[in-house]
Amino acid sequence: MRYCRANRRQASNIRGPHSALTDFLASNNISAAQIRDDYGRRVAEVARQAAEEEEDADLDMEEPEYEPTPEPDSPEDKAKKRKRQQAIEKIKKSKEFARRKARRTGEPDDDDDALANEMMDENQRPTPGQLGNCEICGKRFTVTPYSKTGPSGGLLCAQCSKNHVGGDKKAAPKKRSSGIGRRQNQSNLLDGLTSQGTQSLLETCIKKVAENISDVEEFGDLPPPVMHRLSQILARRRAITSTTLDLFLRPQNKEINIYDCAKLDTDDYHKILATMPNLTRLNLRFVTPMKDRIFQYMMDRDMNIQDLHLDSPNLVTDEVWRQLFTRLGPRLRSLKLWNLDSAFDDETVEVLGKNCTQLQRLKLKHLNKIGDKALESISTMKTLQHLSLHVSQETTPELLLQIVTELGPNLRSLSLEEFYFADDSLLELIRDKCQHLKKLRLAINAEFTDKALANLFRGWSNPPLSFADFHRVRDVDMANPAGPPEPVGLASDGFVALMEHSGARIESLNVASCRHISYAAYEEAFGEHKRYPELKYLDISFNGMVDDYLAQCIFRCCPALTRLVVFGCFKIRDINIPRGVAVIGTVGAKLTIDGITQKELV
Repeated sequence: MRYCRANRRQASNIRGPHSALTDFLASNNISAAQIRDDYGRRVAEVARQAAEEEEDADLDMEEPEYEPTPEPDSPEDKAKKRKRQQAIEKIKKSKEFARRKARRTGEPDDDDDALANEMMDENQRPTPGQLGNCEICGKRFTVTPYSKTGPSGGLLCAQCSKNHVGGDKKAAPKKRSSGIGRRQNQSNLLDGLTSQGTQSLLETCIKKVAENISDVEEFGDLPPPVMHRLSQILARRRAITSTTLDLFLRPQNKEINIYDCAKLDTDDYHKILATMPNLTRLNLRFVTPMKDRIFQYMMDRDMNIQDLHLDSPNLVTDEVWRQLFTRLGPRLRSLKLWNLDSAFDDETVEVLGKNCTQLQRLKLKHLNKIGDKALESISTMKTLQHLSLHVSQETTPELLLQIVTELGPNLRSLSLEEFYFADDSLLELIRDKCQHLKKLRLAINAEFTDKALANLFRGWSNPPLSFADFHRVRDVDMANPAGPPEPVGLASDGFVALMEHSGARIESLNVASCRHISYAAYEEAFGEHKRYPELKYLDISFNGMVDDYLAQCIFRCCPALTRLVVFGCFKIRDINIPRGVAVIGTVGAKLTIDGITQKELV
């Protein structure tokens, strides 16, 4: 029975448990014992080499008194040299040798042997996990993948690696001062962001408060102009939040100006109205989260809002707008609305015209739902003194004529933008009806002729304008960039007539893209004996004929000029800018500020 069991066990070839690795090694004739023996031999060889190197180092410590006569090489040394030479020749034919040689550009070809020997020594270095001697201190250490290379190509121990890296570390670069660099400072000077010399103490304090607004608990007794300036700076930095809003809320104040409400929500608007019950001026920009219940709260409290300036209140419905104008309309003195595309239609404007009987200033810009009926309702508002319109729909020119006819005698400022089909009859009516204008903007139009514009200003009984804007009033024909024989838009005659009529009092002038104004017209307008003592802002962008000479004539004739905009004036190449003037829009021009500072713009 025992014999049968033994035979059965031998026949079935039953053995102990096997792993997948053991089966794999056996199938490929790989012996684990052989691997262990080879590893032991390698460790012993490394230890033997280390011992020999230590002995050689001890012998090298004693300097010989004479140079011994070299003994002839033994056969074993010759065999080693021959094998090393063969290995070096093999390295020279490798791709790695070619890559390293290509990186060493500019070196002589004799360095091929040195490079091959260097690569040979690298191959003979101990691999990670083996023992090696430090090149500097000779200490025995275990080589790791992070072992550093010494000055002569050997490996370093951990301590010598730290010392060697610390010795080779480059000196820390000099820390730049906290002030603005020279180039950035010159750029800010030319763009008008800073002024020559030191800033006023007030402006410095305002900017310092804005930089540390998160640490400010309250503004104290700051006057309204300073708070207004702080609001502008914080809006530019997108720093108006629910927390910073609390700094501007004062129950005794009658106005609030917040120029960036993008981070506020509906509760913040409630907080403004509840904290400041005496508000008469509400000026809020980017008020997209504002909803109907804010206006309902305003009406329930019967607030005395007289100046209402809102930008982007798109969630307020037409019904609530009409309720607001019905209940609070008689109190309104100024209404400015921007960027409305979901509400505020012609019927709402009609309710506005009927109920806002004391309205003196009206500005409607980029309102997508108003058209001819809205213009007809505006013409009935006889109390208006300041009117600014920029609508998105196409309108009939006759309604503009009706507005000027009815409202012209009382208007102090008139701004009409992007009314493409308004023609010379509107200019004639403005000349006849408007006698008290200080501000006139007729922008983005391709129907006004230069002759009609010249007739508007020549002999016009209206006092000189302080603000004039005629940008993009020109003929638009890509096939005929020089324009028709009879100039369309503001051209030479109209420009000269404008400067003769209003040059003595004008403060801001915009003739951007009026490219039909000739070089001779600029020479005449800014002649040697002409002076415009109050002109502070001038935009002549995309008037390609303006060059360095005309720019210097402008500086001479406008002693109060603070900002000159010259986008697209590529003939301006090298000008001397008076102190305190910001030149904006130069490309590749060499600008000198009073011969002191200089900047090459690219």
